Amino acid sequence: MVLFFSDMHLGRGPASADRRQERDLVACLQAQFEATSHLYLLGDVFEAFIEHRAYVQKNRMQLYAELMRWTSSSRPVTYLLGNHDPWHIDFMGHELGVRVVDGAWRARHHGQLLHLVHGDTVASTHGILGQWMRWAMRDARAVAAYRTLLPADWGLALAEWASRALHGPPDPEVVQSLRAYAKHMLTSAPVSAVLMGHSHVPELTQWKVGTYLNTGNWYEKRTFVRLTHDRWHLMHWNGADAIPIKTAPVSTPSETGT
Repeated sequence: MVLFFSDMHLGRGPASADRRQERDLVACLQAQFEATSHLYLLGDVFEAFIEHRAYVQKNRMQLYAELMRWTSSSRPVTYLLGNHDPWHIDFMGHELGVRVVDGAWRARHHGQLLHLVHGDTVASTHGILGQWMRWAMRDARAVAAYRTLLPADWGLALAEWASRALHGPPDPEVVQSLRAYAKHMLTSAPVSAVLMGHSHVPELTQWKVGTYLNTGNWYEKRTFVRLTHDRWHLMHWNGADAIPIKTAPVSTPSETGT
């Protein structure tokens, strides 16, 4: 079994709600640990993540410990950066054993060639402002200046405030753009399925050319995706168990690319 999560936005809400959603996430991972071979985090795990050379956010110890348990048990964890959490240095990789990917990723599981990407480069939720912020947050000079000129706590607080200010309800145009991108990839590349986050709208859609899945968002809806040997599962964590929302069979090689 393979698991896919995105859009936890840890740090967005009040402290009590934030701790609760982190506990829920860890509980969900623990409940499925034994049956899972690989975990994917498809971006925006944090509302803002600013790692310094000698500093990392200490209020995520439950999640850090759980990720280390996975990697220490030979269960790989792959983390695709989102538009809210790109400022990693080496903590995730060197200390926790998590593979961090800036951009899209291809992987094969259960006979399925998967195309994974957060989705912000496909469809921005903030128009021109979102495009400018994406550039600023990935420009080495801008990032270095931000880390250097502001004390760590101030820099993180400002980043979290700016991220919260930009949040809005799910954008139907973004949902449609991600779906169109997925269909294009399935038509033009030899992939069986495309998985994304970013829109905050959970989805499982199948065409003759393959399957598109969006994990939705964890911080409000507690949704995620599960892949087993023969089926896709769009799931919801109800606080005690993982409940299927929708399932569909995986595509066979003869069904893809037709």
